[in-house]
Amino acid sequence: MPRSRLTLNCCAVLLALVTFGAPARAAEPTADTTTPTITALLNEFLARVDDPAMHERFWADDLVYTSGQGVVRTKAEIVRSVAAAVHDPAAARTTYGAEDVRVRPYGDFAALTFRLVIRNPDGTTWYSRNSGAFLRRNGLWQVVTWQATREPAATP
Repeated sequence: MPRSRLTLNCCAVLLALVTFGAPARAAEPTADTTTPTITALLNEFLARVDDPAMHERFWADDLVYTSGQGVVRTKAEIVRSVAAAVHDPAAARTTYGAEDVRVRPYGDFAALTFRLVIRNPDGTTWYSRNSGAFLRRNGLWQVVTWQATREPAATP
């Protein structure tokens, strides 16, 4: 076989291996997609905070959650607690919102900081500063660490 023909065949085989042999790669997250995705996930979580399924979706299995009182919890503990809570559908509920939301994407990692607004049925409002670390695994964003710090009550 002439040398040029052998070189051409080798190039064709190499091209086929590179083109078809490489595993398909999921689209890499970008700031343009990560920020709205994490923000939407946060808002959905705050709207469905009483739903154990939402906690299953939001928290990673290896979560380390530190409350504003310094209590460290796992995902399993949080899901059990939410599932055990009894809610009267007719009763007024505490609602949650987010202000000053900032997402800082770094590939398959994103840092989230925000001010949590807690509106109680009695008309009082509390605030908490929260930060979370999200990891994207198998195309799914979940929280692996969370820190909550309650803001002191405003003085008149």
